[in-house]
Amino acid sequence: MSGSSHTNPADVVATRWPRVLRRGRMETVATILIAAGVLMLLQPFALVLYTYSFVTTLAGVVMFTIVSKFPD
Repeated sequence: MSGSSHTNPADVVATRWPRVLRRGRMETVATILIAAGVLMLLQPFALVLYTYSFVTTLAGVVMFTIVSKFPD
């Protein structure tokens, strides 16, 4: 028994997962997208930014929800 090594399937998936798609970086991108959407909503200067603020915030929230399932 001491000669057999059991690896965790999650560790195997994490090693094959592309580094760009790891959770830490993608959560940061999603958080920045959410913050940009909120800033677009609160600014009083450009109607175009205000128009797309909800879509931007929603895209960031959906991205954060999906990315939170990615491996570290």
